Amino acid sequence: MTPIFWLGISFLLVASSLSVLLWVAVPAVQELARTARSAQRLLDMLSRELPPTLEAMRLTGLEVSELTDEMSESIRSAGSVVKQLDAGLQGVREQATNAQRTTRSLTAGVKAAWRSLHAAQPSTNNRSSSVPDSKDR
Repeated sequence: MTPIFWLGISFLLVASSLSVLLWVAVPAVQELARTARSAQRLLDMLSRELPPTLEAMRLTGLEVSELTDEMSESIRSAGSVVKQLDAGLQGVREQATNAQRTTRSLTAGVKAAWRSLHAAQPSTNNRSSSVPDSKDR
């Protein structure tokens, strides 16, 4: 009777272990099924939303590239305008310097002419006073 008793106890222990295992495994399997359904919904949503989002990002990148090109072109254009303005200012400086020189030369010429004109007039008066008139003789 001992071997049959031990055999019965073994079957009882195996049956109770399987029962406990099923009792614990069923909620875990149910939770796993809920998680799988949630993951499926997430993947479906990503497959619907991700391509348009990626397309929008690609278009935004193209627009940023176009804006960058336009900005670079504008900066180059502004640089050439600044160079032209600098060249114009240099020309104005040179013209102002030339005008200043011309004015100085003109002023010096007028002063020299004025001096020589005034210097010539008094000496003419002095000569005439030193030479006796024919009436006085």
